[in-house]
Amino acid sequence: MWLINSLGILLIVLIVWWFWLYKPSNIRVQTGPIRILVANGVYQPAHIQIPVSRAAVLEFVRKDASPCAETVVFPQLQVSETLELNKTTSVALPPLPPGIYIFHCQMQMYRGELHVHD
Repeated sequence: MWLINSLGILLIVLIVWWFWLYKPSNIRVQTGPIRILVANGVYQPAHIQIPVSRAAVLEFVRKDASPCAETVVFPQLQVSETLELNKTTSVALPPLPPGIYIFHCQMQMYRGELHVHD
């Protein structure tokens, strides 16, 4: 019985880490398109930094067949794009003011942040 309880606690810890504590790598890009891999339940990279007042192109490459990975949404920018499996989908963003712009799948399980800075 202690084994089952231990496995249950371990599973809870893993879920908390994956959805709330895990911080994927950052990328800072000055020019050119930014390639984002959609696989294994995450965007890679999930935290992207771009300079203020500069247009950006995000290239999403969907490798995950999960229906959740099918759409990327930028709610603050009112942008939503369907991502085809094993293909690259470009999302062109206009120059943005400083701030943090969240992007996610339609169920908000895949999550990322676009940091626009001076």
